Amino acid sequence: MNFVPESGTITMFTTTWCGYCTRLKTQLVKAGIGFTEINVEEVEGTSELVMSLNNGNRTVPTILYPDGSSATNPSLAQVQAKLA
Repeated sequence: MNFVPESGTITMFTTTWCGYCTRLKTQLVKAGIGFTEINVEEVEGTSELVMSLNNGNRTVPTILYPDGSSATNPSLAQVQAKLA
């Protein structure tokens, strides 16, 4: 499965119970930033990917950018700056 997002969008790894995920999703929608949401509890292999990006921790939200870099629990401002 390819998790590299299209240019101008991000992939956000989440869970249903994560308040930080809900907040960031709402902010991204209001800011007009496109994203693909992947629930790590529902998509096989994604939990391991998130852990590999976060030094063994399954921390969400984890963002994957089009350039292949990632961010753990970023603010809207950090996402906007990275995509600028």
